[in-house]
Amino acid sequence: MRIFKYSILKLVCFLIFNYSRGMIFIEIVSQLTKPTQVSDLKNQIIALQAISENLEPSEAERNTYIEKVNAYTNKFINTIDSVNAFSGEPEAPNVFAITNQKKTIDEILELYADEIATKGINAASGGHLGYIPGGGIYTAALADYLADITNEYTGMYFSCPGGVAIEYELLNWMKSIFNFPKSAIGNLTSGGSIATLIALTAARDKHGIKNAKIEKSVIYVSPQVHHCINKALRIIGLEDVIIRHVELDSYSRISTNDLQSKIEKDKAEGLFPFLVIASAGTTDTGAVDPLQTIGELAASHNLWYHIDGAYGGFFILTEGKKDKFKGIELADSLVIDPHKGLFLPYGLGAVLVKDKEAVYHSNHYRASYMQDATGDDNIPFNPADVSPELTKPFRSLRLWLPLQLHGAEPFIACLEEKLLLTQYFREELVKIGFEIGPEPDLSVSYFWYPLKQGDENNFNDELMQEIHNDGEIFLSSTKIKSKFVIRMAILSFRTKMETIDRAIAMIDKSRKKVENN
Repeated sequence: MRIFKYSILKLVCFLIFNYSRGMIFIEIVSQLTKPTQVSDLKNQIIALQAISENLEPSEAERNTYIEKVNAYTNKFINTIDSVNAFSGEPEAPNVFAITNQKKTIDEILELYADEIATKGINAASGGHLGYIPGGGIYTAALADYLADITNEYTGMYFSCPGGVAIEYELLNWMKSIFNFPKSAIGNLTSGGSIATLIALTAARDKHGIKNAKIEKSVIYVSPQVHHCINKALRIIGLEDVIIRHVELDSYSRISTNDLQSKIEKDKAEGLFPFLVIASAGTTDTGAVDPLQTIGELAASHNLWYHIDGAYGGFFILTEGKKDKFKGIELADSLVIDPHKGLFLPYGLGAVLVKDKEAVYHSNHYRASYMQDATGDDNIPFNPADVSPELTKPFRSLRLWLPLQLHGAEPFIACLEEKLLLTQYFREELVKIGFEIGPEPDLSVSYFWYPLKQGDENNFNDELMQEIHNDGEIFLSSTKIKSKFVIRMAILSFRTKMETIDRAIAMIDKSRKKVENN
């Protein structure tokens, strides 16, 4: 037993002694190797820096890239009238695979030309007469280039005072166009969907539509209301509200008599009407609802009045159509899309809302890490306080710069031109035997080929397919009271009289082809 205890004591002493020696040895090694570790760290950083510097091309490389991109864009614009507006061909398999194999700028531009710019809808083409066309004016691209290079962040005034000031200026300009009060608040968004989301969220919060109240709350819309309305309602938790589709007149406009009747009936039944949505240019037919009468009805029943002017709003600038927009100033919220009516590239919508507090209720938040950016009480508002977006690119420059370079006159002339081209298109269709819908409010109309016998809907469906197969001009279709019709939506700034003549020739050729099948 004594021998065992002695052995244990000897072992402990051995471990302590060697542990101490080991610690001393480790410390000596650590001191000896420390410079080497620092040197290795620097070498690693230098090695990575040599690779990461590829993200900053030299001036010579930048000039080469710009020259080649500029050559491509010039060719694209110069030949745009000679290429089809639509191709149903899908992309080639695996051409966009990420393989970490580098491509030259020439290879990338060739891939872009072959697989992107010539397949699907050529949205930059004047032959895009199908959905509501976007724009794509060249000077807006210059603005995007500048904004991307300087990488301005315009969600907060603190970050880019000048960029936010430009947004203020554009919103104030729009307030003056639509006769909104200066106290109204607004935001430049990515498009009509986010603009609608902001507006309807404000309507929800103004009227306190939450919890059990949702299922008793009522919204009134046209059957032709844009689907982003339903999408927004679902996103903001109002999927279970009661949605009333109001009857339309022969011009696809909301019947105000039916609207009033539905509101009064719902109130009598103990429901809570709180929102009515009108359109200043529907997507289906371009109809402008009776904005003045609807606004007066909304006010008398204490309903939030929202107007969707995403497509048609800027036609208020035209002499011939401005009277149709009487009453738009009564709206509590208004959505308009500069990337439609002002011919900009996709990615710029706008919303105006009269009730600032309702918008702030949903969007105005502060985080401690943003305390440096929020100290000035004299700022009218930060764009991030009016939108679900915190990260916000300098998108306002794409409208401000073209307005500075061109003035407003070319934009207004272009809108006037589209109205006359719509009239011209309709007259030319009648000449080749087509029937047309009622006189349009704006630049969207529809037509069909009549049959004395046979399935007229089926014939026009086949005609639509043949038009798509041809692809020289892109048109789309819809159904009006179960009738299959072909739509024309004339809004592209590149659509000219020659475009309409080509469309008429293509439609007639396609009709003859279907008849002979």
